[in-house]
Amino acid sequence: MVRALISATRTGWARAAMIVGGLALAGVAVATVQGPAPAAGVQKVRFGGDRAETRIVIDLDRAASGKLVADGALDRRVVIGLPNVTVAGDLQGTGQGLVERWAIDEAAGGARLRLDLKANAQVRRRFLLPPGDGAAAYRYVIDLKAVEAPPTVQTASLAPTTISVPVRPSGLRLKKVIVIDAGHGGKDPGSSGANTAEKDVTLAAAKALKARLEKSGRYTVVMTRQSDTFVPLEARVQVARRADADLFISLHADSGPDAGTRGASVYTLSEKGTGRVARVLEKDDWLMKANLPGRDRAVSQILLDLSQRATKNRSAAFAETLLQSVGEETVLLRRSHRDAGFIVLLAPDVPAVLLEMGFITNVDDEQLLKTAAGRGRLMDAVAGSIDSYFTAQTQLAAR
Repeated sequence: MVRALISATRTGWARAAMIVGGLALAGVAVATVQGPAPAAGVQKVRFGGDRAETRIVIDLDRAASGKLVADGALDRRVVIGLPNVTVAGDLQGTGQGLVERWAIDEAAGGARLRLDLKANAQVRRRFLLPPGDGAAAYRYVIDLKAVEAPPTVQTASLAPTTISVPVRPSGLRLKKVIVIDAGHGGKDPGSSGANTAEKDVTLAAAKALKARLEKSGRYTVVMTRQSDTFVPLEARVQVARRADADLFISLHADSGPDAGTRGASVYTLSEKGTGRVARVLEKDDWLMKANLPGRDRAVSQILLDLSQRATKNRSAAFAETLLQSVGEETVLLRRSHRDAGFIVLLAPDVPAVLLEMGFITNVDDEQLLKTAAGRGRLMDAVAGSIDSYFTAQTQLAAR
């Protein structure tokens, strides 16, 4: 095992990524292939993080997919199959964070990664990053997160309101966690139509979507508010992170000076918005503080950038699926997929979108949003897009 330490400043992904591609993550254990030049496939294995969250990065010379064979819930051994991936002999070494030891060996039609864990953990996500931003290799990324047993219910005190947030059970969870954010509320009414307030429309729509998702039996649904209460924007994102959400959707109703303007649109996080994430995270400790003992500031920034990049891709993928479904029930704006630096989209590890369901200042859109039947059709479309998104994710992970 070779351990490489580099000194990097938090001046942006481009500089850090060049270091990652040429050497290794700062402060991250790196397992390089020893001996003769490796066959096409695995180039090296890298680790980052700590006993709370650990990231494993496998550098490959071409694109590859993985399949979760064992989740480690019973014996603390995670096994991931890598079809069509070659490896030059057996590779193994000491891990880092949640991983005690690791090994990659040949398996039928490919390679197999085994991770022996130090503590109970779950595979939080897996994804492939293509070459880019200074990195020459494909990177198959596996994120582990420590879990506690037995499951408990954690209460998040988020002034001025208190929200009960379910904590994920240990081991492999069958249901996805969806956080629905009803925009505005309480002292913040949002936009106004002829006969409706945005805060009322969003709450009614959120409740309809919650009922539709729970009826399917596939999801655990958490709402940022369930009544006419004010919840700070930062607190809404905290709800998503503390619930370890798989998806965050914020519901809103648009407005404009021209009553003839109508149509739904979806926002995902802009590039400018990503620049706010590190500053907000460091202030509120949403993901990782850069000054924690034993954690290099450059490591924290690089891990954050990797996570944020993958999350943005997932958010964009869901946004396109969402627009396709919603577009079958209502009019879409001409430029329906937009980006912005909204605070509710800032969670770096939770795919998030903000759906403007229509213009409350337009008589047709307002009619759709203020009636139970209209909201029901629209939320059925939203729920259908969530089903489609996770079905596609499952199929991709199983390849």
